[in-house]
This record gives sequence, C-alpha cells and structure tokens, in this order.
Amino acid sequence: MSLNNTPVADRVHIGIFGRRNAGKSSLINAITGQNLAIVSEIEGTTTDPVSKAMELLPLGPVVIIDTPGLDDIGELGRLRVNKTFQVLNKTDIAILVIDSTLGMNDFDKAVLDRIKDKNIPYIIVYNKCDLSGISEKEENCICVSTVTGENINELKEALPKLVKENKAEYPIISDKVTSDDSVVLVIPIDSSAPKGRLILPQQQTIRELLESGCTTLVCRDSELEQTLSKLKAPPKYVITDSQAFKKVSAVVPEDICLTSFSILFARHKGNLEQLVKGASKIDSLKDGDCILVSEGCTHHRQCGDIGTVKLPAWIKKYTNKEITFEFTSGTEFPYDLSKYSLIVHCGGCMLNEREMKYRIKCAADAGVPITNYGMTIAHTNGILKRSLEIFPEVLNILK
Repeated sequence: MSLNNTPVADRVHIGIFGRRNAGKSSLINAITGQNLAIVSEIEGTTTDPVSKAMELLPLGPVVIIDTPGLDDIGELGRLRVNKTFQVLNKTDIAILVIDSTLGMNDFDKAVLDRIKDKNIPYIIVYNKCDLSGISEKEENCICVSTVTGENINELKEALPKLVKENKAEYPIISDKVTSDDSVVLVIPIDSSAPKGRLILPQQQTIRELLESGCTTLVCRDSELEQTLSKLKAPPKYVITDSQAFKKVSAVVPEDICLTSFSILFARHKGNLEQLVKGASKIDSLKDGDCILVSEGCTHHRQCGDIGTVKLPAWIKKYTNKEITFEFTSGTEFPYDLSKYSLIVHCGGCMLNEREMKYRIKCAADAGVPITNYGMTIAHTNGILKRSLEIFPEVLNILK
C-alpha cells in the first residue's frame, strides 16, 4: 500500500491550533508547500475544522487539521471553538501557533492546558518572527516566519520526533496466526454492501493475513458451507461480518474458532476488556433505559441500516424491554453521557486509535458501559463467548 493510499484513520493526525489571525492557515501552506488553506487578514476566515490527507516528509502520511480561532466571538464563535476542542480528541501531534507580535494569552494557555491534560505531543510555534524580531527558542518552541520561510524546514524536521511510530497497540489478527494457518473470511454481499468494493475492516484484515503468509479464503455467507466442505483441513479461524453472525454460527462447527471483524477491531483500536464488560450489561437493561448508538463515519442511511434499524430491533427483541435509542455519527459524540444506560459503538474503522480510545475513556469516566456492534450482535444471538475464544484472556469476564 502506497503512502498516498494509507487510510485516513491510520495516518498521523496533526492539529493546528491558535487564535484568529495567528497564522495557522499560512503555516499549513508553508509546511506543505501548497496553498491548501485560505489565507486572509479578515479574522475568522476558517470557520470549521478542515482536514487534508497528504504525505508530509519526513513524517510520512498525515492528516493536517486547520481549526477556527480559539478567540472566536458570539454564539457561532462559541460553537466553532467547541469544534476546535473536539479536534484534540483525534490529534496525534498538536501545533499551537502564537502571533509573536502579541505573545501568548489566556486563550492560548487554555488550549495548551488541554493539550497537556490529554498527553498529546506538542510544539509551540511563534509565527511572524520577521515582524517581532524574536528568535530565541525555548523547550517545545520554535520561532518561524511563514513569509520568509525562516525555520519552516526546522519545524518539519521536529515533527517526527514528537510522535511515536503510528502503529496501533495491537494488530488486527497477525499475532494470532502463522504461515501454516488458513483463515476463511465471510463477507455477505447484500443491499447494504458498498458497490464494487470491500469495507475498510475487511480490506485491512485481508491485507494483514496475506502479509502473515496465511492461506486466506473469502466467500459469501451463502457459499460458506460449500467452502468449508472443500477444505482438506479445517481453517484455524472463520471471521465474519457481524450481521451474518447467526447464520454463520449455525454453519461453522464448534471446534472452529469463530469471530467477527468488529470484535477484532475492539482489540485493535479500542479496549477489549471494557467492551466485553459493556456487552454483558445488555442483560440488565430496564424499561425506560436509553441507549446511544454511535458510528464513527457518516453514510447514507438505508432502510435496513444496521445502526438505526437492525441493532435497536435485535436489542429490543432480546431484552423484551421498552428501550429508547439515540444516534450519533461522524465527529459527533456527546459531551454529557449521563443519560445513557449503554453505548453501542461501531468498530471504529474510520476513527484513529486516539479518538476511539478517547470515546471509550469518556464512557468509563461517566460510569456508562460501552460495547460495540459485533459484541452486541454476538451477545443477542447467544454466541458472545464463542466469538471471543480467539482472545481467551477476556473469557473470564463472562463467567
């Protein structure tokens, strides 16, 4: 996979923060060598966070996020500032831009405190040094000019030193297989499947298995029984789209380990133990409880949408309780989670690891159990324990 094809969720996310007219957009243009951001002397030119995926040497594939000014005013300004602070949840490297002719003020200090609280690697960039004459460098600081180009290269060289290797804590599955293994992946092709392509978790799992030297077989759920019968030896794993769990479980013999893409991603990007505990809370739901169903991406809702239609129906049927549901997608994730009895989140393939773990931690801090789509579907079909056999270290949670 080339750097240009690296999924957005797997790129280093660089957030650019600062007051209006501090030179955030000018800095983006300077470090990329492109006119990516609109530059104007009018305050508040950037009204929403704007993301651009690109290759930034020597760092590699990145997403650069330009944000509205921290000192924006009025009701709309307050909303824009809130959006800016939300960007911190997915930021791997933070750049705080200060107008060196004005110096740091309370707005800058407020976002710097949040950057430190979230343990985000950061650098403070004093811009317009050609006007201020400031040149000394403190720790985590650099003085630049986007007009003359002074110290722009030095800033680019400093960025890779601020971030760890952009690699998830856990792989998807490569640590669970050897080159002698065979794995069957079950991918239904129905009305909800994207035309002409596989969804990202399926692509990434296949790629990781191939890199591990496994024999990797892909079939639809309708051909699974036939596929298994043709194998000389049973596969080590069968990995299925969660929506087909019930049908696939009935076909796959009990001595073959069965799991789903969503459950693999629960460990890959999330907190497996916490999400397993969350699934077990489905049994204690009561009449009147409210569940938040949250997706990390935005897409056109279809009549049989899994998040807004299928999951609520399965949960209601399983619990036989009068439960209400609320839904969020994309970057939206509620600040106040206290009203919810459970959060059911997607696998998070379109979110980077930092943002997915941030959402899980928010749930933990609020005392609200959280699980994901795959675990919810497995639990409501009575096969959660079986679907977690690939991760024996968490099976004791279900006892």
